[in-house]
Amino acid sequence: MTDQRVTRADGRAETIMQATLDVAQETGYTKLSIEAVAARAGVGKHTIYRRWPSKGLLFLDALLSLNEPVLDFPDTGDIRADLRRQIHATVDLLGTEPWAPLYQALVGEAQHDPAVAAGLNERFTRPQTEKTIARLKTAQHQGQISPDLDLDLAMAILSGPLYFTFLITQEPVTHDYVDRVLDALFAGMSPRPPMR
Repeated sequence: MTDQRVTRADGRAETIMQATLDVAQETGYTKLSIEAVAARAGVGKHTIYRRWPSKGLLFLDALLSLNEPVLDFPDTGDIRADLRRQIHATVDLLGTEPWAPLYQALVGEAQHDPAVAAGLNERFTRPQTEKTIARLKTAQHQGQISPDLDLDLAMAILSGPLYFTFLITQEPVTHDYVDRVLDALFAGMSPRPPMR
């Protein structure tokens, strides 16, 4: 009986999250409402509020339910190629519907709702950052990048231009732009030959 209840609850949650994405795509995030989601999902508002205390947290869960393992980090032994492949995959994901406008809306909501900001950081930003830094650390141990490079700073330098373009100027982030960012980063973090 318990397993049936869990399965039913999981199925209902999936229905609600899909309804959230559908309504957000149709109306935009600012016009998204719990009432509209409840009507689309065929549930009562209280069913939604029991699990998600705010529209922002519901939207966060719904959007992150779309995150596929495409963002996992490869390790081919070539740090530049691995970064390039992973960032291209991220850019491709953020450049497709429904991700681009919905993710921009989610980041915007995070500026006003500390719970959404914490959830986004815990479930998406920090895991992706940790994967990237772990991959950089491996490359550092292998001598592919400078042994004294500040990896946290390298991550900020790498992601800053991409987020600026995607969120602030809202211009397309192309593979060519990613490659230029990587060229600039690697010019500064490649190991230097010993001084004579």
